[in-house]
Amino acid sequence: MSNVPPILEVGGVLISSEIITECFCCDYEKCKGICCVEGDAGAPVTMDEIMGIEDTLDTVWPMLSASAQSVIDKQGVAYADRDGDMVTSIVRGKDCVFTCYDGDNCLCALEKAFRSGKIKFCKPISCALYPIREKNFGNGLIGLNYHRWEVCKDAVAKGKALGLPVYKFLKEPLIRRFGEAWYEELCEVAKLLEEQQD
Repeated sequence: MSNVPPILEVGGVLISSEIITECFCCDYEKCKGICCVEGDAGAPVTMDEIMGIEDTLDTVWPMLSASAQSVIDKQGVAYADRDGDMVTSIVRGKDCVFTCYDGDNCLCALEKAFRSGKIKFCKPISCALYPIREKNFGNGLIGLNYHRWEVCKDAVAKGKALGLPVYKFLKEPLIRRFGEAWYEELCEVAKLLEEQQD
């Protein structure tokens, strides 16, 4: 018997059923925003997002570390990773250049500036959607998978304690990416799946 979770189709987007069945809720008090400084590549970004980030640089520049500023000066805000995908530039092979610090907590300089009303661009949608990972198969076909990462174990525990499924935790970014009508369809599909499992 296969352990691969069923794939569902919502508004032309293929989604792993784990987005509905698994629970998740970021626990910043425990993780301190470690996802911004762990990993071996930056966050996936589109060309439009790269332009949006470049437009914010003057505003967020003072919030960035000297190391991050140096990396951006040398290679820009993004680079092509080993798969040829564009990702945000990183410092020392792991830290996103847009990481800023508040004590022990890692914050996104882009999101911080956005939430304080200084810029109109928020963080890349790939960051906002995590732990959902988007895959473009070409010909307009998109897939969404649930990504497991050890650094997020506290988020999984908190999500389970709250009974908060991934798709509900990520309501705002999913609407930002796919629209309100698509999200409502996702909720209907989730309801049907939950009824089947009862």
